[in-house]
Amino acid sequence: MAKAKTERRLKDNEAQAVARTLRVSPQKLNLVAAMIRGKKVDRALADLEFSRKRIAGTVRKTLESAIANAENNHDLDVDSLIVSEAYVGKSIVMKRFHARGRGRASRIEKPFAHLTIVVREVEEKGEAA
Repeated sequence: MAKAKTERRLKDNEAQAVARTLRVSPQKLNLVAAMIRGKKVDRALADLEFSRKRIAGTVRKTLESAIANAENNHDLDVDSLIVSEAYVGKSIVMKRFHARGRGRASRIEKPFAHLTIVVREVEEKGEAA
């Protein structure tokens, strides 16, 4: 007796990739995620390639993984994919301390974040000729 298979959360024309426990604050990661939200995947990859943010390389790898999932697992056309969702979640926060003057200490927080990217296949609009 196997456990019943759960229903797929995404639609048939969608695929996703998740990057967990990224060593960046969710606020900073959301700036990069907002940069690619709603764009075609080739344009989003180009924007991430030339972004000066440190985490942009990891976001690019996650987007490439979502594209590969769409192509290999769900037989979607890569040329008609858009980034339909790119959202960020909070993860753990490591607490450290920093020694200060006069025997005091300050708390240093090192946050982590999760990133989820969902790509969707859209129909190309017909060219009027």
